[in-house]
Parts: sequence; structure tokens; C-alpha cells
Amino acid sequence: MAAAIVLAALGGLIIGSFLNVVAYRLPRGESLAHPPSHCPSCDAPIKPYDNVPVLSWLLLRGRCRACGAPISPRYPLVEALTGALYALVMWARWDDASGIALGIVLVTILIPIALIDFEHRIIPNRITGPAAVVAIVIGLVLDVDFVAEQLIAGAAAGGFFLVAAIAYPRGMGMGDVKLAGVMGLYLGRAVGLAVLVGLVAGVIVGAVIMARLGAKAGRKQTVPFGPFLALGGVIAIFAGDAVADAYVDHF
Repeated sequence: MAAAIVLAALGGLIIGSFLNVVAYRLPRGESLAHPPSHCPSCDAPIKPYDNVPVLSWLLLRGRCRACGAPISPRYPLVEALTGALYALVMWARWDDASGIALGIVLVTILIPIALIDFEHRIIPNRITGPAAVVAIVIGLVLDVDFVAEQLIAGAAAGGFFLVAAIAYPRGMGMGDVKLAGVMGLYLGRAVGLAVLVGLVAGVIVGAVIMARLGAKAGRKQTVPFGPFLALGGVIAIFAGDAVADAYVDHF
């Protein structure tokens, strides 16, 4: 088990490096494959030995070897976060192949979605569309009994946010609707906790903004909801089933 967790962490570090590319290039309409990784300031290609997740950034002290321009700490943070979450998924769902696959893929899509929505206020269909297909394929291959729950949870979560988007289009976009539906496909009934955490986190942040800027100015601020849903999704990976079981047992 320990070896599998370490391998998952190393794989997460590598995938995290690619997720940085996705988060930067996808909303700009750029190719994810070409050109190879390069400095955003001087366009100098990044050598393989300078492209080791986390370690290279630390050794270079967060600067480009060619021009000395600072490189955002977001890059190693995303790599480290992805590695840590991969390892935690492997540890938490060790005896469940379907759970491991669904958890790791969900982490992989939520990280770039949160970054892109935070920076650009969009949730790309190029992520949510393929992610929905992958979730169903995983269910069919590894746990066919879970597929019905996937479909019900996806429809319920997406439908809930669709009603919210229709009722209050300024506060909820169709990207959020699609993301909620996709999360239901990965989390099943645990998506309920993800939605709850996302809503509570969004309300708290909104309240803080209005407290600082005033109610009138605060309402004019555009706050992307995708990062809150992503936070809820990550928490639900680890605690969603337990919370759902506790709810059923008591009610």
C-alpha cells in the first residue's frame, strides 16, 4: 500500500505540471502540446532538467534560468497539491478500484477548472464534456452497479443548479450547471455534500466581500462559483459517503 501511495503522489506531481499547462493555455485557445514548455517572459524553452515538478522551481528560486524573470509560485503549488490529493485518494480508497479511478480523475479535472474559472470566469466544455464520458466508462468497466447512482446523482445535481441558473442567471452560469452534473457522475450520492460545501463556502465569501465593500458594492462583484464547487468536490471524495450514511441512519 505504501508503495502505491508513493507512486500515486509521484504521478500526481507529473500530472500537476500538465494541469498548469491546461489552466494557462486552454482558455486562451492555445495547443496543449505545442510549443513545448517555455518561459512566459522570454519564451526560452524550458530544459527537461528545469522542468522537474516542484524541485526545479525550488532550485531555481522561482526564476527563469535564461532571463531571471520570476515564475509564479502557483506552478509548484498546483503540482504539490495534485500529488498530495492523488496520494490521499489512493490511501482513502485503497480497496476500491472504481473509487480510486473516479477520485483521481475528479481531482484531475477539478484543479484546472477551479483555476480557469477563478481567472477567466469560464468552465470549459472541453473539460466537462470528456470528463462526463470518462466517468460513465469507469462505472461501466469497474463498477456497473454504481452506474444508476451516477446517472441519478448527475441529473439531480445538474438539475438543481439548472433551476438556480434559470431563476437567477446573474448568479449562476451554465458552466456551473454542467460541472455540478459531472461531479454527480463521479461522486454519486456524495455529491450532496459537495453541493452543500460549495454553497456554504460561496455564501461565506460573499458575506465577507459585502462586509468589506458594503452591501451595494459587494453585490456588483462577480465571484466565480466553480472554485467553491471544486472545494466541495474534493471534500466529498473523502467524506461524502460517510456523511450520506450518517444522514440516512439518523433520518
